[in-house]
Amino acid sequence: MTLDDFVAAELATPLPPPIAMMAERLAGDADVAAVLFYGSVLRTGDLDGVLDFYVLTDARRGGVLHRTATRWLWPDVSFHEMAIGDAVLRAKVATMPLQTFEDAASGRMLDTTIWTRFVQPAALAWVRDADTAARVRASVAAAAATAAGYAAALGPENGTADNYWRALFRQTYRAELRVEKPGREDQILRYDPARWQRLLPLAWNAGGIRYDTHGELLTPSGDRAYRLRRWQARRRAGRPLNVARLVKAAFTFDGAARYGLWKIERHTGIHIPLTPWRERHPVLAAPAVLWRVMRARSAEAAR
Repeated sequence: MTLDDFVAAELATPLPPPIAMMAERLAGDADVAAVLFYGSVLRTGDLDGVLDFYVLTDARRGGVLHRTATRWLWPDVSFHEMAIGDAVLRAKVATMPLQTFEDAASGRMLDTTIWTRFVQPAALAWVRDADTAARVRASVAAAAATAAGYAAALGPENGTADNYWRALFRQTYRAELRVEKPGREDQILRYDPARWQRLLPLAWNAGGIRYDTHGELLTPSGDRAYRLRRWQARRRAGRPLNVARLVKAAFTFDGAARYGLWKIERHTGIHIPLTPWRERHPVLAAPAVLWRVMRARSAEAAR
């Protein structure tokens, strides 16, 4: 099996009808090329959670200022609630141009968020045509190869596939200024350990990284120093990029405060009430919210 075969099989994963219906509705705009479904609900099937979609388009949307922000601070993020049958589904929807998605997945940009998300399982929930489907499959395969390349640099000189993926996610979470509890990578990797064990050699082969195997131990070769230099540039850019995206989202994300507080509670267990002031002024409220999260986590660690 090649990496392309692996990715094609995962993207073809059948989805529950309510999720497929929601994806089809999200694809209603004329410039939508594809809709990807990913995240924890893909693993658990829990429709009570917030669904995660990426909507890939042909063109940038909005006015001049909005298009300028989107060019550097993609994706555009929105929160949706839809009645599907007897249920109300909630979704966080990230929207970005397909061309930008291709560039980011390939690792040509300083951004880390696309290839770290799409090395994880995803399903192609809706696609316009066969040519677009091929582009999306190639991009997701490129994301896996990019992620595996950095895993080879950030992991041990030799170790199991789990060792390399764990090192990658720990470092990228730190670089991206994420709010998840330490050990979030455990939730990703323990769901299907065999998947990650199969994926790493396939992605290294696709990325041209040579390696030796001794049972479950892998030893990648090649210019580790070069890969580390590339990683350091992305690590330094990670936090400024994501802080800027948070600020942008506060002005362009309808329901930003409501979604942000829900996400903090879901991933950290820390409940912060949504007040009218926080809902109206998410940017001004953010420092106090982050301070409360950090204070609560410090108190938890001290116990």
